[in-house]
Amino acid sequence: MVTGLFKWLTVAMVSVVHPFFVSVSEVQHNAKDKTLEVSIKLFIDDFEKALSAGRETAVDLSAPKDQAKANELVFHYLQQHFKIKVNGQPVTLEFVGYEKEKEAAWCYVQVTNVPNVQKLEIANSLLYDAFDKQINIMHVTVNGERKSTKVGYPEQNAAFSW
Repeated sequence: MVTGLFKWLTVAMVSVVHPFFVSVSEVQHNAKDKTLEVSIKLFIDDFEKALSAGRETAVDLSAPKDQAKANELVFHYLQQHFKIKVNGQPVTLEFVGYEKEKEAAWCYVQVTNVPNVQKLEIANSLLYDAFDKQINIMHVTVNGERKSTKVGYPEQNAAFSW
């Protein structure tokens, strides 16, 4: 009896630990360096699931066997699912890296040669291919003014103006 109760409590607690799917993206314009600095926080288990889809072996970002290959997978995924336009023009993301922090993966990209930002458009479909309940929160800071929004599956487009 006690063993059965323990099993049910364990299942209930596991489902409560990670009941929703969310990412947080921070985009900051660095006027001095003329760059957009982008930090994206994803639950690492969710991110690994999305990266592993269609592959023979699971992707492990915590302890990858080949760090260069892991970096390539992460950057390719970000290029496909996080696109930015500055002042109406698409820009190219440059990969800076990623790191694991507890249960999250922090991914870093940047865009160079951005002297000013009057309008910023983001198409964010991160993890939509893995979870139809995914919510992506975005915070954008330009000239010290922070604006925020969220998009939920299947919506992906957000625009900010200054």
